[in-house]
Parts: sequence; structure tokens; C-alpha cells
Amino acid sequence: MRTRTSKRDLGRKRRHVRVRARVSGTSDRPRLCVFRSLRHIFAQVIDDSSGRTLATASSLSKEIRESSEKRPKAKVGKAVGMLLAQKARAQGIEAVTFDRGGYLYHGRVKALAEGAREGGLKF
Repeated sequence: MRTRTSKRDLGRKRRHVRVRARVSGTSDRPRLCVFRSLRHIFAQVIDDSSGRTLATASSLSKEIRESSEKRPKAKVGKAVGMLLAQKARAQGIEAVTFDRGGYLYHGRVKALAEGAREGGLKF
């Protein structure tokens, strides 16, 4: 069975490969990776040197899902960023490198980044 991938998604994957050639997370400065689907937004803090995910948050997280119904997607993205920052700071992570995943730094991705900065992460 052949899967169909849109030209837009292929372009995003190519951009992401180019970004990942330069951006990687270390143990002292892990990578904040963003994935955006049509309905939800997901973010992870990843240490690429050990291959471990240190913290995760998404619009499907229990804390956000209850309060996110009928809210604009950008506000949900900001809440996801703040939740991720809270979880990362609880593990002692202060600074990260931002990996926008091939998406434009605009809309929900920008809102997530601003929420993470408001939550105390530096990048």
C-alpha cells in the first residue's frame, strides 16, 4: 500500500533535515523539538548525545486538554510551551536549543516558543 505525502509535507521534512544537520541537543543544552499536526501540537526536550527524551508536553496532555476546548490553537500552543518549561525546569534544565521542525516560526510554533520562554527556558 502506497502512502500519499503532500508536497507541503515533503518540503517540511526536507527543511527539517537541513535544520537537524546543524541543530543537536547536548546534555547541558538539550533540543526543544516541535511537531505540529492539524489539531494538536507536541513538544519534547531531547538530549541527542544519549538519545533520551527528557520532558514532553502536548495539547493532549491532561493539564491542557481539560482547559483547551474551544480555545484558539495559538493559545493552546502557548500553554503547551509553559507546561514543557515547567517540566524541564523541574529536571534542572535551564537552556535549550529550539528546533522548529521545519515549520515557519509563526503562529502556533511561535506561541509555543514564547510560552516556553515565559516559563523560564532560555534560547
